[in-house]
Amino acid sequence: MPKRLVAAVLSALLIAVFLTPVRAMAAPAWHVVRPDETLSYIGAKYGISARNLAAWNQIPLNAAIQPDAVLRLNRPAVLLPPFQSKILPVTAGEVNWKPGSGCPVIPGNLRKLWVSYIDFNGTYHVGSVVVRYDVARQAQQIFRILYNWRFRIMAMAPMRVNMPAQSNMAVVTAGYNCRSVGGTKVWSEHASGTAIDINPFQNPMLRGRSLSPANSAFYLNRSRYLIGMIHRDGAARAFLWNGFHWGGRWTSLKDYMHFSLTNR
Repeated sequence: MPKRLVAAVLSALLIAVFLTPVRAMAAPAWHVVRPDETLSYIGAKYGISARNLAAWNQIPLNAAIQPDAVLRLNRPAVLLPPFQSKILPVTAGEVNWKPGSGCPVIPGNLRKLWVSYIDFNGTYHVGSVVVRYDVARQAQQIFRILYNWRFRIMAMAPMRVNMPAQSNMAVVTAGYNCRSVGGTKVWSEHASGTAIDINPFQNPMLRGRSLSPANSAFYLNRSRYLIGMIHRDGAARAFLWNGFHWGGRWTSLKDYMHFSLTNR
């Protein structure tokens, strides 16, 4: 091939390369808030006005945004409704009550708390947790705060409605469960209806080398701020302000998902 032709071909290829538009990376759909961040700071980071961020997330423009909140970075197709909640009695069948089990609380002293929540995809749901009757109002206030802060919860019961394709119950935010503490014969606070686990996979429990749920080691690095994670300066405060203690503060083990009235 003549040198002049080779040079022309190379020149054409170079021109084509430089004139071909570069495909931009897909823009993120949301941002997990870190301490001291503001709407203006986050907006500047993504080229979005603070006013749009506030409108899209239905939060006051002048309100302080909270760590662990998840802000959407685009206009929603449907606005979120206001927080809704109700407290209902439960039947023995609903909590798999067995009279001979010795559980420390009877079904008549339990309540099913229904609350609004936002899942990891930003979709609105109504889910439930079961707690003791005298805990229900505190828990109701906690979930109201989390919802208004735009904290996201992976899944809540009923799973056949809220996440029908999921068979791993380790991802469920839940309360009452008539069981003992793992590896002991001591009743868990869940058996008393006075404990709630939030986003277990993103907030695992570490006891020695034992990790629960399995395969959640990535979330043991608590310096990360990822969707569904709980931090002391973030979502944990909704519980701490309402009389609960947090397993993430324990020293003998770490149980980042676990909140209880008795600190056990």
